[in-house]
Amino acid sequence: MVEEYTADFPSEIVKEGNVKVLVPKLSAFGVVPSDYAPSRAPVFYNPVMEFNRDLSVLVFRVYQRLGNCEISICEPLTSQGIRGIRYATEVEGVTRVLLSDINYHAYKLAQHNIAYNGLQDKIVLEYKDANCVLSGNASPKKRFDVVDIDPFGTPAPYLDAAVRALKNKGLLAVTATDLAPLCGVHTKACIRKYGGKPLRTEYCHELAIRLLSGCIAQMAAKHDIGVKFLLSHSSNHYIRVYTQISYGCKKADESLKNTGYILHCFNCLHREVSLQPFYSLTCPDCGTKMDYAGPLWIGSINNEAYIDQILIENQTVTFRNSHRITKMLTTLKIETDAPITYYVLDQVGKKLCLPAAAMQSFISALQNRGYPAVQTHFNPRGIKTNAPTATVHETFKKLVNAV
Repeated sequence: MVEEYTADFPSEIVKEGNVKVLVPKLSAFGVVPSDYAPSRAPVFYNPVMEFNRDLSVLVFRVYQRLGNCEISICEPLTSQGIRGIRYATEVEGVTRVLLSDINYHAYKLAQHNIAYNGLQDKIVLEYKDANCVLSGNASPKKRFDVVDIDPFGTPAPYLDAAVRALKNKGLLAVTATDLAPLCGVHTKACIRKYGGKPLRTEYCHELAIRLLSGCIAQMAAKHDIGVKFLLSHSSNHYIRVYTQISYGCKKADESLKNTGYILHCFNCLHREVSLQPFYSLTCPDCGTKMDYAGPLWIGSINNEAYIDQILIENQTVTFRNSHRITKMLTTLKIETDAPITYYVLDQVGKKLCLPAAAMQSFISALQNRGYPAVQTHFNPRGIKTNAPTATVHETFKKLVNAV
């Protein structure tokens, strides 16, 4: 029997994946589904994040299948519990799920939803602060196979405890919705939270992922832990990364070799990767002083083999977002080995005082000149290429003027 529960705020039952849960009725609080932060309700619930949850289920299913073992999951910022309930229901081999929230309304609602889905024997729910829950499970025999940090805002305060709560070869999933600091609008806030300087450039969403990834790598290294990023993406109002950790000081040292800086010229759009910070460096193309972002992760942020496995797994489900997931992962797979940063054609056209070039025509023009060029999921008008900026400009001019 499900314990009687009546929410003291407007609520409704929603179906997502294979589960049904009680959530705040957002329309009663003046919130529409497209709102990035439906936080006016007493318990946080964002229907837009269904895509995030669908993809997370697929990633964890692949992780469990490749490991061929039973797994445990911790989600210490659970709100009404929909994410953790889906993991317990939809991921094979899950034997233990620990959920928690410090909001009492959320705790009671999650408690009801766990019982409503008959998962009392698989899910443990605690009314505690997230860091207390993670730190309380940092001893070797209590650690988890998967830790999912999905906060409202920055994940930075939870990263240290999250890393410590993971087993060797464990999987850490992290969402960040504070894109204003990560994308260079609030530079000081980004430096405080992530330990790296952002830049407000056309490719700021990639920099955001690399700043978050660099922060995770630095945090893990303090505990002699290395990281390997399996999947990273920018969607809607957030970024999301999945990284597998490995114990060992040598693994940590190897990870830190993948941290560095991006140098950028705002005058001609030249950019380059550097292992060392330069506070006064002139652009090799136009002689203007360049700015920099970092320290941040300059290694791979996606693993092609892992993406292939998620694509296969996606064929076994009928999520509402399955088609969108396939489309994004297919683009991610293509850009896995592409250079860091990307050019946005509209920005290039603006810089050259020319109308924007057609996407496919520009990609073909660069490829015909011997340079690899691919679209990026970060921006529908973005192109990743190793062509020098001067070549990008020259190709752009020829293409537009030929029309």
